[in-house]
Amino acid sequence: MRGVNKVILIGHLGKDPEVRHLDGNNVVANFPVATSESYTTKEGNRVEQTEWHNIVLWRKLAEIAEKYVKKGSLVYIEGRLRTRSWDDKDGNKKYITEIVGTSMQMLDKKDGGGSSSDAQHYSGHSGSSSNDSSDIVLDEPNDDLPF
Repeated sequence: MRGVNKVILIGHLGKDPEVRHLDGNNVVANFPVATSESYTTKEGNRVEQTEWHNIVLWRKLAEIAEKYVKKGSLVYIEGRLRTRSWDDKDGNKKYITEIVGTSMQMLDKKDGGGSSSDAQHYSGHSGSSSNDSSDIVLDEPNDDLPF
């Protein structure tokens, strides 16, 4: 039996995307996204809880994030959960859990200037877009870089 690893988030960027251009014309973008929920306690106090998620986007999706989103932008992200580990400079094992995005939609209102449909919604799944970037595969290269 196969498993399912799917994450759907709607939240605000905590900072501008960090974009790196790697060998082989690969581009990767990293940024945190905050999701919040609130509830009222028995005493009537309103409590808001914010969860931070590490987002990783590759190739065309990373380029779109670099160009169109910034700190505070509201985004819809679909992807898969990934946990990786590495050894720090002192030999301690470190872990990070990330969402590797496969689709992103910008939910902010447009600024009056027309933006392309690619800028509003992009999915890295093959066949999901009618433009020339629909055949992009979002599998990341194997590296040991903690980012």
